[in-house]
Amino acid sequence: MTARRVPTSTYRLQVTPDFDLTRAQDVVEHIRDLGADWVYLSPVLQAEPGSQHGYDVVDHSHVDTERGGDAALRGLAEAAHAAGLGVLVDVVPNHVGVATPEANPWWWSLLEQGQASPVAWAFDVDWEAGDGKVRVPVLDDRLLDAVELRDGRLYVGETAYPTAPGTVQDGDDVETVHARQHYAFVHWKRADHELNYRRFFAVNTLAAIRVEEPEVFAASHDTIGGWFRDGLVDGLRIDHPDGLYDPAGYLQDLADLTGGVYTLVEKILEPGEQLPSSWPVDGTTGYDALGVVDRVFVDPAGEEALTAASGAEPTDWQQLTHDTRRGIADGILGSEVARLARLLASTAGDLPQERVVDAVAEIVASFDVYRTYLPEGVHHLIDALERAAETRPDLDDVIDRIAPALVDPGHAAALRLQQTSGMVMAKGVEDTAFYRTSRLSSLSEVGGDPSVFAVSVDDFHQAQRERQGSWPHTMTTLTTHDTKRSEDTRARIAVLAELGSEWSSALEQLNALAPLDDAVFADLLWQAIVGARPASRERLHAYAEKASREAGDSTTWTEPDEAFEQQMHALVDAAFDDPRVVAVLDELDRTIDAAGWSNGLAQKLVQLTMPGVPDVYQGTEAWDRSLVDPDNRRPVDYTELRHVLATLDGPEGTGPEQLPAVGLDGAAKVLVTSRALRVRRDHPELFTRYLGLEATGIAADHVLAFDRGGAVTVATRLPVGLERVGGWGDTLVHPVPADRVDLLTGRRFPASRGIALSALLADLPVALLVPADVADADPTGSEHDAAPVTSGTSTNNTAAVSDQQAEIEILEGHA
Repeated sequence: MTARRVPTSTYRLQVTPDFDLTRAQDVVEHIRDLGADWVYLSPVLQAEPGSQHGYDVVDHSHVDTERGGDAALRGLAEAAHAAGLGVLVDVVPNHVGVATPEANPWWWSLLEQGQASPVAWAFDVDWEAGDGKVRVPVLDDRLLDAVELRDGRLYVGETAYPTAPGTVQDGDDVETVHARQHYAFVHWKRADHELNYRRFFAVNTLAAIRVEEPEVFAASHDTIGGWFRDGLVDGLRIDHPDGLYDPAGYLQDLADLTGGVYTLVEKILEPGEQLPSSWPVDGTTGYDALGVVDRVFVDPAGEEALTAASGAEPTDWQQLTHDTRRGIADGILGSEVARLARLLASTAGDLPQERVVDAVAEIVASFDVYRTYLPEGVHHLIDALERAAETRPDLDDVIDRIAPALVDPGHAAALRLQQTSGMVMAKGVEDTAFYRTSRLSSLSEVGGDPSVFAVSVDDFHQAQRERQGSWPHTMTTLTTHDTKRSEDTRARIAVLAELGSEWSSALEQLNALAPLDDAVFADLLWQAIVGARPASRERLHAYAEKASREAGDSTTWTEPDEAFEQQMHALVDAAFDDPRVVAVLDELDRTIDAAGWSNGLAQKLVQLTMPGVPDVYQGTEAWDRSLVDPDNRRPVDYTELRHVLATLDGPEGTGPEQLPAVGLDGAAKVLVTSRALRVRRDHPELFTRYLGLEATGIAADHVLAFDRGGAVTVATRLPVGLERVGGWGDTLVHPVPADRVDLLTGRRFPASRGIALSALLADLPVALLVPADVADADPTGSEHDAAPVTSGTSTNNTAAVSDQQAEIEILEGHA
C-alpha cells in the first residue's frame, strides 16, 4: 500500500476510446506545468462497447481495453508519479451496463440461468413481481415480432440474448423459445410501472448491483484493491453513493480495502445540508462549493426584473419541485414506488394497494434532500412525512399506518425508500424542474436551488469558514462532466442580473423576432445562446432538443411535439440567419463581454484559492463556453493550451502589457489558473486558514477578498455596477500590513493599512498577493512597480475582451 496522500488540487480528464489512457499520459506534463497536483480520471473499468463516459461498467475485472487496458493505466500512473502527481480515479459501485448483455458476463449469466445463476445475488431483482423472470424492456410496438431466433440465441435487432440450456429445439418458434427463458421481453413503455430490477435512476440499460453483499463487493472491487496494492492509484471518487443500500457501510468497506486513502463522494447537498459526519471520506465532489461561488457574483438587485422578464415563470419553487418529483414518482420511477408499496403490504394491512402507492409517491415527492441515512438525518424523513400528510390530508391515515416502518432503520421498506428518494429528486429537480425555470438559468445547477438568487459576501465568508473547519480537503469545482452549463457560460449569464431592463428589452425583441409558444423555455434558450456564444449552430440545436424534452412541458422524449420542436429549431436558426436577431445578440455581446470576462476570471481565482481541494475540469484553464452533456465532454486542444502556457512562462514575463499574442483574453485565464495552482502546490503553508477581508470606499461592495494564511485573493464582483459608479475610486482592501507581490502581474505593494484597488486591479479584475519573500524566492512572473496606493481609477479592462470571439474559438479548438 502507498502512504496516504491528500492533493492540493486535481485536474479532471474524460478518458474515452478516442482519448485513451495512453493519450492521457501525454497530458501529464501539461498538468504538472499548469500546477495541478493530481490527475483525476473518469471511470476506467471495462465499459459498454464505444462508451463515451465509462459509467456503464460491464466487467470489473480489468481496465477498459478501448481505453488502453491495464497496461495503459499502469503507464499513466507511473508517468504521473514520476512527475510528482497523484492519481484519483472515478469508481462506479451502484450499477453496471446491460445494454449489450454479451459484454457483461454477470448479466448474461443472470438472463441465461435466472435465480440459479451463481451471480444472481449480484442484482437487485424482485423475482416475485416478475413471476420468476427478469423483465427486459426492449420491445417496440411490434412486440415479439421484432425478435429473431438465430444460432440458438434470441436477437432484438443486433443485440443477442442467451437461451437457457435445453430450451431450443429444432422447429421451435420465437414465442415458444422466449416463453422458456428466465427473462421476458416487454415493451419499453412498461418499464415505468412493471420493471422488476432496480436501475440507475430510470435508465433501463443500467442495472443496479447489490454491493452491500460481501461477495458482490469483493468481486466488483478486486481490481480496484489491486491498484492500491500495486501503488498505482492514490485516491477514489465514488459515483452516486445515494443509490447504495448502505452508503456508510460501503464506504467503510472501501476504506478497509484501500487503507483509508483520499476519498470523495458525489453527494449532492441541498442548501444547509451537511455531509454525514460518520462517513470515512474527505468530502464531496464540489457542487455545494460551486453554488456558493456562483451566487456571490450575482447581483441581488436583479431578482425582481429577471423574475418579471421570465414571463410565465413559476413563482413557487417548492411547489414546482414537488409537482415535478410527483410526476417522476407517478411516471418513469413508478416501478420503484410500486416495489416500495409491496414491501409495506404487511404494515399497510387491509388498506387498498392503490392508496399505499399514492401515499408512497407523495412521501418521496416531499423530500427536501436527496435521501436520509437512518438513523442519521431522520428529521428529513419526518419532515417529508409531515409535508405529505399536510399536502394530502386524504392520505393521512395511510401515512400514519406506514410511517413506523419507514423510520425503522432495519425495515426493508425504510432502506428501499432511502435508495428511491434520491432518484426521484435527481430526475424531478435536476432533469425536469431546472428546465422549467429561467429567470437566471445559471442558478439551475446540480446541487443548487434556483430560488436562492444570490449570496452576500458575508454569507460567502461564513460558508468558507465552515468548510475550512469541517471539510478542509473536500473538492471544489466550477465545471464537471455533469454541469448543466460550464463556468464561463454561467459567468456570462450572471451578468444578466446586472442588466435588468436592458435584458428585458432585448428578450422582448428576440421573442418578437423568433417567437416560441413556451415563454419560460424561450427565456431559457435565449440565455443559453447568449451565455454560450459563439457556440455553433449544431451544438445549440442539440442543446435545445435535450433541454426542451427534459423540461417536458411542450415536448417530451417519448412523445415529441413536432410542431413545437420545428418552431424551437427555427429560433436557433434565427440566431445565425436573421440579421435582426443577430444584431440584438451582437449588442448584448458588447454589453456582456467585458463583465462576463471579469466574472470568469474572478470566480476561477476564488474557486482555486478558497478552502478545499480545487478541481480544474479538462480545458477550463482557458475559456470554455459549454452547455449540458455531451457538449461539455468535447475533446480539448492540448497543443494550443501548452502553447499558451509556455508563452506565459517564457522570457517575456507575465505582466499584462507583455501577455502573448494569443490574446490577453484567453491567456489571462490560463495565467490565473496556473499561478493559483502553482502557489497552492508549492506553498501550502500560505493556505492554512480563512479570513475574510474588509474593503472600504465607494465601491466596497464590488470586491471579494480573503486571506488564506499568507496568500490573499482579491476579486471583482458585479462589474457592470462597478463601471456605473465610476470605477474603484478611493476603495481600499485591508489585508494584514506586509510587503506583498501580485503573482498575476508581478507588481509589488509595500506594507500598508490599505491597498488601493485602482492600482491593484488596474489591468486585471483579480489579484493574488503573496508575501514578497515568497515571490522573491520562487518568482512566477516579472515585477513592475505599483502605482501609488492612494490614487487611480480602475479601467475594468474592457478593452481586454476585444478579440474574445476569436480567442474562444482558438482555445476551444473542438468548438
